[in-house]
Amino acid sequence: MADKQKFWEKHKATIIYSIGLAFLLFLLKWLELRFIIFTHSFEIYIGFIAVIFTALGIWLALKLSKPKIETLVVEKEVYVTRNENFVLDTSLVSQLELSKRELEILGLLAQGHSNQEIAEKLFVSLSTVKTHIQNLFEKLDVKRRTQAVEKAKRLNLIP
Repeated sequence: MADKQKFWEKHKATIIYSIGLAFLLFLLKWLELRFIIFTHSFEIYIGFIAVIFTALGIWLALKLSKPKIETLVVEKEVYVTRNENFVLDTSLVSQLELSKRELEILGLLAQGHSNQEIAEKLFVSLSTVKTHIQNLFEKLDVKRRTQAVEKAKRLNLIP
């Protein structure tokens, strides 16, 4: 304790002077801050408003950009039944005026082959396959491959 008292007495003036300087520095910084706030109050208010509207804009953008409808993917097993006793309806084939090649292409469509794969299997050009498929669409009165396959199965044109 004697050491602390000696230290205090020896450095008393320096410590009081340092505390006084620190207090004055704090007072000057506080006055400077008040001066800055008063002289630039308009800019500070504008800055606060800008920050508030920026945060509001970000929040609103995040709310509006969320999808309103969630897509739910349901997977189910599909059982394909093969008709072992399939009999081609030849009267309907002649009524629709389907050629052997068109029936062949219809069967390959039902198996899920692409136009290019069908062309390679039948050794014909791609444009020939497209022409046959277009003719099939017209004769079956459909617009898509899946519709053509479904209708052909319903009419007993393919197994």
